[in-house]
Amino acid sequence: MPPSLTLLGIESSCDDTGAALVTGQPGAARVLSSVVEGQAELHAAFGGVVPEIAARAHAERIDSCVARALEEAGITLAEVDAIAVTAGPGLIGGVLSGVMCAKGLAAATGKPLIGVNHLAGHALTPRLTDGAPFPYLMLLVSGGHCQFLLVHAPDRFTRLGGTIDDAPGEAFDKTARLLALPQPGGPSVERTARDGDAKRFRFPRPLLDRPGCDMSFSGLKTALLRERDALMQDNTLRAGDRADLCAGFQQAVVDVLREKTARALDLYLAEAPAQPMIAVAGGVAANGAIRAALTGLCAERGVAFTAPPLALCTDNAAMIAYAGLERFAAGETDDMTLAARPRWPLDKRAPALLGSGKKGAKA
Repeated sequence: MPPSLTLLGIESSCDDTGAALVTGQPGAARVLSSVVEGQAELHAAFGGVVPEIAARAHAERIDSCVARALEEAGITLAEVDAIAVTAGPGLIGGVLSGVMCAKGLAAATGKPLIGVNHLAGHALTPRLTDGAPFPYLMLLVSGGHCQFLLVHAPDRFTRLGGTIDDAPGEAFDKTARLLALPQPGGPSVERTARDGDAKRFRFPRPLLDRPGCDMSFSGLKTALLRERDALMQDNTLRAGDRADLCAGFQQAVVDVLREKTARALDLYLAEAPAQPMIAVAGGVAANGAIRAALTGLCAERGVAFTAPPLALCTDNAAMIAYAGLERFAAGETDDMTLAARPRWPLDKRAPALLGSGKKGAKA
């Protein structure tokens, strides 16, 4: 049995600054501490994340996040085996802030440096939380990314499909702006949808009429805009109309994700995995309606379903520390030439997805 490892993780790919300590072995680790400082208040007036503001905030906050994470874990840097950091993909200024901090810590302490793909952090979270056995099917659904992945190993992924334009998180954020709801849009739309009638508006379910697992959410947002404009009176929108629009929009996203997940599941089960499992991660995985739909699908198909705790769904450094632990246990490290990358596909054989989201470049 390999020795227990303790890694410091640093995350700064978008608008959450994170630092965390994780200890254990691949498939059997636990979180000692996880500190996340959000930036919602800094970007609220702009209706979305401003890269320059985000990068500056990361540079100002990373040191204190690391110090707090170490204090909460009750350990010192000297007791850490290695330092893992998000090296991409994401907003390049933020990623660079994290990478430079990690390099400084590694140089000062002599600890190994490990660059982590942010998407791999999400994709490997079920290994941290549930010890998920390979291979499993992962739906990564977040503000800037949405894709189905077969996770064969810590460094081997097969992309079955993904969004060709807006990611669901972007679509939720844009919908919230169109309906004058606060950011982040996902929680706002979900809360408002609870009082709405999901059947009042028949929004499109993009790409369900085409084979495969690719998705599109841009047209759904445009359809909602048309319905909103038709309902506006004296430049205002009734609360009931807003709730119905949110409910209809959310149900359309749920229907698309459920159907596309069913198709991805067929491809996954064709490989006859010994312990079939679907995992979902990313910020949008916190949506209750989406979780319920996927849980129901798995129950129908007799496949295990897992989703991280809500705190590990959104961007965090614990997932980065764990992904770094997997790499370090395999004997992999980086040196001071580690570069920040705005794009970094997990499946290097798959063709690039179209478009680039406002919350980070798609991969």
